[in-house]
Amino acid sequence: MESPVLPLAAYQLTAAMLFTVGLVGVLVRRSALVIFMSIELMLNAVNLSFVAFSRAHGQMDGQIFVFFVMSVAAAEVAVGLAILVAIFRNRETASVDEVHLLKG
Repeated sequence: MESPVLPLAAYQLTAAMLFTVGLVGVLVRRSALVIFMSIELMLNAVNLSFVAFSRAHGQMDGQIFVFFVMSVAAAEVAVGLAILVAIFRNRETASVDEVHLLKG
C-alpha cells in the first residue's frame, strides 16, 4: 500500500505561514532572543520550501542546499547568542531598543 503524498502547494502554504509568523516576530518583538528565534523560524520555512521543491522535481539539489543553510544558521546562532550574552552582561537587558547605546 502506497502512502498518500501531499501536493507541493500544501508544503508551500505551510512554509509561507511559517515565514510569515517569523517575519511578524522580527518586526513586532523587541527582545533580541525572540528575534533570533523568529529568524530561525524563517530559515526553517525556506528549508521546507527547498526540500519540497527538491522532492517534487526528483533532484537532490535543494536538500544539499538545506545542509549549507543549516550550518550557516548554526554559526549564526552561536555568534548571535554570544553577542547577546555580552550585551546582557554589560547592559542587563536584551532589548533591541538599547542597542543604540553601544555606539562609540
